[in-house]
Amino acid sequence: MHHKEQLHGYLKVRRADLLGKLDGLGEYDARRPLVPTGTNLIGLIKHVASTQLGYFTDVFGRPADRPIAWDMTTDADMWATADESLAEIIDFHHYSNEQTDATIQALDIDAPGRVPWWPGERGNVTLHQILVHMTVETSRHAGHADILRELIDGSVGNGPNDPNISTTDAAHWVEVHDTIERAAREAAGLTE
Repeated sequence: MHHKEQLHGYLKVRRADLLGKLDGLGEYDARRPLVPTGTNLIGLIKHVASTQLGYFTDVFGRPADRPIAWDMTTDADMWATADESLAEIIDFHHYSNEQTDATIQALDIDAPGRVPWWPGERGNVTLHQILVHMTVETSRHAGHADILRELIDGSVGNGPNDPNISTTDAAHWVEVHDTIERAAREAAGLTE
């Protein structure tokens, strides 16, 4: 398998992992902030879709025909307004994927690009670099989404058949949690 196809495959899997964290959730749970910084599931989807779209369109001279939600003063790419529906954000994510996939298919792995928001020579990139960058970025935010989804309803991993999760038994996780808490307290010299 060629490196481009291999990297593209990893990106596709991570995108699906991230989007899968919305499965079965309604508007409120998908968008409510669960940590002090306001991080929320739909915001992660919107952010990754916006970032991906910028990197795989503008950077390679292939502008998108839909605007990117990017405003550093309001962090508009990290949350959804009440007027933006869950369906619209998911549609935007699919659109971003389609545009990205078209760029990846059209260009050679060494195709040059320019990231205007990266300083100096660092902004001169190749498709290979951006594929790696966005796969890492998407994976990072999929990890955030894993934790947020667990906070919402206790769901872990990528569904009930995920081979990387030892069990879905809630009692087991309580026992694991308590064992880790005891070890942390003991290591810190705290008494119960």
